Amino acid sequence: MKKLALGGVIGAVLAFLLDPSLGRRRRHVAVDWTLGRFRRAGRTVERAGRTAAAEAYGSVQKVKHREEEPKPQPDDVTLTRKVETELFRDPEVPKGQINVNAEDGVVYLRGEVATADLIDDLVEKTRSVVGVRDVESLLHLPGREAPMKAS
Repeated sequence: MKKLALGGVIGAVLAFLLDPSLGRRRRHVAVDWTLGRFRRAGRTVERAGRTAAAEAYGSVQKVKHREEEPKPQPDDVTLTRKVETELFRDPEVPKGQINVNAEDGVVYLRGEVATADLIDDLVEKTRSVVGVRDVESLLHLPGREAPMKAS
């Protein structure tokens, strides 16, 4: 029974493809359809290969650049701007009352701020900036005399 069904299917396919009037067109369509499937599969495999290569490259770069490369000591103006950028991000910091100056990697903070906690916070934020060698806090509270720079 199975052989008879298989023979019937094979006969129908041959009759379909070898038909004298439409068989040639059907054969060409079947070849084009098959080749198109192979091309599409090839593009899919190629795309998957590029994706895998890009992911591998990205992983290598992540490992390679896990830590920030050491940078040369910035000049005083650049260091001052970096510290100002870090300190003045917080809207609670009184921007017009604090002066930031850098000399040979030592950052001087001058001015009047409202609380001692804010002084400590500003000093810690300044110390965290890359390139700062030391911080000299000349900040003071309202009503207190400003500290003087040590010579």
